[in-house]
Amino acid sequence: MSRPGQGVMMPVTGLGFPPQNVARVVVWEWLNEHSRWRPYTATVCHHIENVLKEDARGSVVLGQVDAQLVPYIIDLQSMHQFRQDTGTMRPVRRNFYDPSSAPGKGIVWEWENDGGAWTAYDMDICITIQNAYEKQHPWLDLSSLGFCYLIYFNSMSQMNRQTRRRRRLRRRLDLAYPLTVGSIPKSQSWPVGASSGQPCSCQQCLLVNSTRAASNAILASQRRKAPPAAPPLPLPPPGGPPGSLVVRPSATFAGTALWATPATATGPTEPAQSPGAPPRSPSAPSGAPTPGQNNLNRPGPQRATSVSTRASIPPGVPALPVKNLNGTGPVHPALAGMTGILLCAAGLPVCLTRAPKPILHPPPVSKSDVKPVPGVPGVCRKTKKKHLKKSKNPEDVVRRYMQKVKNPPDEDCTICMERLVTASGYEGVLRHKGVRPELVGRLGRCGHMYHLLCLVAMYSNGNKDGSLQCPTCKAIYGEKTGTQPPGKMEFHLIPHSLPGFADTQTIRIVYDIPTGIQGPEHPNPGKKFTARGFPRHCYLPNNEKGRKVLRLLITAWERRLIFTIGTSNTTGESDTVVWNEIHHKTEFGSNLTGHGYPDASYLDNVLAELTAQGVSEAAAKA
Repeated sequence: MSRPGQGVMMPVTGLGFPPQNVARVVVWEWLNEHSRWRPYTATVCHHIENVLKEDARGSVVLGQVDAQLVPYIIDLQSMHQFRQDTGTMRPVRRNFYDPSSAPGKGIVWEWENDGGAWTAYDMDICITIQNAYEKQHPWLDLSSLGFCYLIYFNSMSQMNRQTRRRRRLRRRLDLAYPLTVGSIPKSQSWPVGASSGQPCSCQQCLLVNSTRAASNAILASQRRKAPPAAPPLPLPPPGGPPGSLVVRPSATFAGTALWATPATATGPTEPAQSPGAPPRSPSAPSGAPTPGQNNLNRPGPQRATSVSTRASIPPGVPALPVKNLNGTGPVHPALAGMTGILLCAAGLPVCLTRAPKPILHPPPVSKSDVKPVPGVPGVCRKTKKKHLKKSKNPEDVVRRYMQKVKNPPDEDCTICMERLVTASGYEGVLRHKGVRPELVGRLGRCGHMYHLLCLVAMYSNGNKDGSLQCPTCKAIYGEKTGTQPPGKMEFHLIPHSLPGFADTQTIRIVYDIPTGIQGPEHPNPGKKFTARGFPRHCYLPNNEKGRKVLRLLITAWERRLIFTIGTSNTTGESDTVVWNEIHHKTEFGSNLTGHGYPDASYLDNVLAELTAQGVSEAAAKA
């Protein structure tokens, strides 16, 4: 549904060579498990482009600009994204779009998932939606792009044609994607997965083809229950962690000899970097190949990956954690070695080591050592299933927080996207006595203006708890409550310290929610919901700010805001209890998953998240 001159993709061959001296917007994308190309954010794309200018055949550490992407590295030579903690590799590509399209303007279209988080559309869908929006179409059918959804611009919603379920969508202004002019480096035009019938003879294709052939041979030998002929794994180095291994690629490429004698290790290896850990500031790996030179063409001593000392591994070199190096688990050591060969050939020194395990719980604590938290009354809060109160009249709720505007300005109502001086876009959809479609009101504290009928529609589509949230600045009027199922929250003091708080004891919070049946306020009333992973243990330092966070978390729990029922972002399971945008630390003695300590900004971040839900000390005193 792309239109000429309106955000169309620039013509390219393979992954590169658009017309020279033509300005175009660059969007880097990765291929997910559903064969959809998902765009990186504009910030990440700018970072990749900056690295590309320095070394077109190097590697990009994504964690430098996005803490959520700490485990990921992009190898620009093979055009693959590599995840360090699992060894997963996915193709990436460098796409080009017209500067007048959505990515060139920094416009992002997003839809709201069951957990209340916003997810960006694929770039082709984003551009199509923006084109229709600019042409002032009232709606858009995405079936031509393979999706059974209708987009309604008046209500800013997405509807599933089959289930008739609606979700909110929004148009957000973000950083514009990078702009480039001229030809792109030849290394970027390598066609990932392209097949022309005749194999390419370049070094990169030879590397990938031989690696694929070797891994297929290993899998075939496993099916025959006969291990491939390979030298035994070396013993761990003295003083190094168990399972440390040095990978050295073989000089033989087209033949059957794929393994060379490992180098001798004499010192400890670099610890593995884990997902969610604070991003490092890596420098360029030493020994990276110069453009046009393949690492496998080097003499043997230069080709070996040495782990003789910690200093031999430069800061930021990817450590590849492997769960099992004995061949008894799901990861075969030979397959791990082939991954090491691929990365070494791209100029990435690799250290294979066992992945450290997160420390989720403290040492055992006796009942006599468990104490109440100072300044916080009680040790437990329970929430019972609240019967739905009689629905408060939506018109009365809206009028409570708004003042009528006699002469509204000539600007858009951000709910229906119609001008405030005209009738509401919900005219004909909703009919309420006393709320005429042309009436406009101003919210008391923030001053944003909307059609009264639009706010009535927004309130009627929400939790109907007597509170109102400004769709522009998210200011909350009244007391916001959620849809958390009934359960129990316990909190107490334990005599152990968190990383980064050596002289402070720890507040432990235990949430417990049983499985049950969804109520009228939930996505599927009457249907059973699951509650995975309960009881869930969370941790705070026992200092002034930690106790403040605990008091506000208790308020949020009582307002049913900590959890909700939706679809898990981790497992994809629907109708299950999920976190509700208030992050907790569930890892006690480490930070390997990103949900632990040390984290200097966590307490301030969670206070901001609580404030966004209308839970703050100022709101409590108001």
